[in-house]
Amino acid sequence: MANKVTLKASDGSTVEFYDEIKAQGGVKDVYFSTDKTYVVAFYRKQINANDKARLENIVGVYRAKIFIQNPEGEYWKSIFPWPTKMVEWKGLTGIVIPFYDKKFFFSGIADTWPFIKNGQEKNGKWFSSAKLINRFVPTEQKGTFLSRLHMCLKIARGMRRLHAAGLAHSDLSYNNVLVDPLSGSACIIDDDGLVVPGKFPPEVVGTPGFIAPEVLATKALKVDDPKKNLPKRTTDQHALAVLIYTFLLNRHPLDGGKVWDIDPQKDDDMRYGSNALFIEHPTDKTNRVKAGQLGKSELPQGDPDKLPYTICGPYLKKLFDRAFIDGLHNPSARPTAQEWEVALVKTCDLVQPCQNPKCEAHWYVFDNTTKPKCPFCGQEYKGQLPILNFYYAPSHGKYMSENYRLMVYDKQTLYKWHSNNLVSANEKTSAEDKKPVGDFHFHNGQWILINRRLPDMKDITEGKDIPIGGYVPLTEGRQILLDKSQGGRLVVVQLVKN
Repeated sequence: MANKVTLKASDGSTVEFYDEIKAQGGVKDVYFSTDKTYVVAFYRKQINANDKARLENIVGVYRAKIFIQNPEGEYWKSIFPWPTKMVEWKGLTGIVIPFYDKKFFFSGIADTWPFIKNGQEKNGKWFSSAKLINRFVPTEQKGTFLSRLHMCLKIARGMRRLHAAGLAHSDLSYNNVLVDPLSGSACIIDDDGLVVPGKFPPEVVGTPGFIAPEVLATKALKVDDPKKNLPKRTTDQHALAVLIYTFLLNRHPLDGGKVWDIDPQKDDDMRYGSNALFIEHPTDKTNRVKAGQLGKSELPQGDPDKLPYTICGPYLKKLFDRAFIDGLHNPSARPTAQEWEVALVKTCDLVQPCQNPKCEAHWYVFDNTTKPKCPFCGQEYKGQLPILNFYYAPSHGKYMSENYRLMVYDKQTLYKWHSNNLVSANEKTSAEDKKPVGDFHFHNGQWILINRRLPDMKDITEGKDIPIGGYVPLTEGRQILLDKSQGGRLVVVQLVKN
């Protein structure tokens, strides 16, 4: 039977755990606390003074900065299982980490399922490739295209917060995120490996497939060589783009049909490093996927001809181009985490439900055609499809298009961040602004918007106010003022009829 170990932590608090290794990572052994609210992870080897100082910064000043000294601290706890303190035991250094939320462990899987079992962590890798998700993940555990967008949004938001604090993740990859496609949740783990300003980053340079090309090109150099490229914000930006692409499309953006070298290691170094080339590059087809070489379990996602990256919509397509064409070998051109966050929020507003009840994706991004159809199952949309085009007036001047749309579906809700462009949907959104301000319904053969909490809503087309509790029909070209205050939006209705 395991013995209980009681230690005094760096902050003076008491840490209790059982001396039985419950899990092992690349460099750490993990022990469970006696009350199972946290784990204690000990490095197997003694760490140097620089790494200890880096860890002290992570559990000290940066933890305080992100979680304690600002009102959004509770929100970030759902994104980061952040190390809270340090301990010493048997000459080794350990860190105390909150236990992962139960939603990041598989549950509800039948005992007869031969692969994933209840209690396993929902490591991002399970949901990143067609081969894994199609062969090993039960259908009811896969989530939807919309929930995967939400997962990516959480990761982008978390990386934006890290970068705002001056930190970088040395190893952002599908192995270091836990996801829950059912709720659209995600958390970024291994936060003890963060790159702290003024301190050398950890010796690890990342996970194959997620390491930035410029880091791979100098991986053989010593860590103190001034020519060596080490993990930093721009290398995170590459890994983040790869992660979002793999979660949404279930294939890797650089894994095409080109063999760069007969030596597997050299081939990988060239594929992800010096010769890295986007498999969907619009003009250079050198690294195109050879669909005939794909296994059955890799289809259809593995074939870009069947599910091209453009199905992710215009906002994400633009950022994928910057990440994998302009910025693949030019770090300064890569999209920031905040740009991904904004694009993902807009893309979530551009999705519509598939009318095929058997469609696994359930949702898809409007393709801006007069005959939209689901790219995942081929189901064409039937009926009227309202689209709201957003406009705003800078300083109450002339209204200008925001290149921002909201797709309408039955019982969809409208929020304050839709009615006013000065309100954002992020960790700072107040409880009041999270309340719906309107909702959409298909009623008696007509689409309508019901006003729930907007005191200034007005039907500009007919020149009449829409009181709270009242409604306005969504007809072609109708102009509706949602909010007349600073940042308030005007919407113009567009109807697709198929």
